[in-house]
Amino acid sequence: MEMTKELLTVTEIEGRGRALVAAQPLRGGEIVLRDSPILLYSALPLITPSPHPYCHRCFKTLQKPQPQAQPQVCPWCSHYVFCGSNCLSAALSSSHSPWACQALRRLRDPSSPLSFQPLDRQVQASFLVAAYNLAVVSPSNFQILLSLQGQPHDSAVADTTAAAQFLHSLISTLCAPPPFLLEKQTFSAELSAALLAKDKLNAFGLMEPFTELSQRSSRAYAIYPKASFFNHDCLPNACRFDYIDTDSEHNTDMVIRMIHDVPAGREICLSYFPVNQSHSNRQRTLAEDYGFACQCDRCKVEASWSDNEEGEEEAEGMDEDQDQEMEASSESEPESGIDIEEAEAEAQGDADFPHAYFFVRFMCNRTNCWGTLAPLPPKDDGSPSNVMECNVCGSLKKDEHS
Repeated sequence: MEMTKELLTVTEIEGRGRALVAAQPLRGGEIVLRDSPILLYSALPLITPSPHPYCHRCFKTLQKPQPQAQPQVCPWCSHYVFCGSNCLSAALSSSHSPWACQALRRLRDPSSPLSFQPLDRQVQASFLVAAYNLAVVSPSNFQILLSLQGQPHDSAVADTTAAAQFLHSLISTLCAPPPFLLEKQTFSAELSAALLAKDKLNAFGLMEPFTELSQRSSRAYAIYPKASFFNHDCLPNACRFDYIDTDSEHNTDMVIRMIHDVPAGREICLSYFPVNQSHSNRQRTLAEDYGFACQCDRCKVEASWSDNEEGEEEAEGMDEDQDQEMEASSESEPESGIDIEEAEAEAQGDADFPHAYFFVRFMCNRTNCWGTLAPLPPKDDGSPSNVMECNVCGSLKKDEHS
């Protein structure tokens, strides 16, 4: 984890909790955070007859066997596959320990009660196994996980409690919990509920590559120690980039880049979903998934629009992560509240929507993308780049407004 040259500081903001603010003036394209996950787990069904098409440690796409990098199968369960000997060796001593392997194997059994549960419950089971295992292999990171903000909001308490009770009982029955948790006397349904709440509010989706023909989905979820401090804004000043299928050993790292210049002391915010969503859709998602109503400048403006006016502008867009997503992320395809041509016209004159310029300059116009554009990092001599990169499809374009 690296907050580059202490560009960001953690502070408490009344009504918003912990937040990250600029410690000095920041420039568009500047990398302000590189964060490595403390926990990774699959977003795919746990109960499936065939192995997942990704390395079970780094979640890169498994390529056809190459002489220099033969996929490696777990020697204990023969189900989970790793992209090479390095990932296999690292996983067996950490994320895919003997206990985690045994727990996943028993949960995957077709006779397991989990086989009758929907996908979201299976994914929660994968998360809890990963979290319990983290307590054993890295107690310090487990404490970081517990320190993250996250209590189930009123509408989610019942579901979180029910999920925790079911999964806690199931895992306890199928596979004795790690001795470390028993020794600390922390293994309980209450701990499981607390962990599920942390996951709900802090996990980011590691996304499939963009395609114009289908909706993007998550292949895995990750929890980061610092990135979870970013609050939401419907017109963010920074955005997230990840490069999961790159060759780098840090392929699951999150990179946060500034979208435009901001002064020192300004809070740095991400959008928890694509910025094209309509006001009503944004408010509904934030209320249901995160338990708050957004009062950002954009929402204050759009709240004055009638539902009919907003509805006439809506068109279907693309869901990203949330996850935060970072997933979290919504599973449904969002509705767009932004018409790019109208925004461009409004940005050139007086308009009821003073933020139209953001969508003209910083929203990707590639079909079915709805990603956010940010400049490439400044050049070696410190001069700004005039090339913009989309954080969803990866397209590069010259910044005509620079």
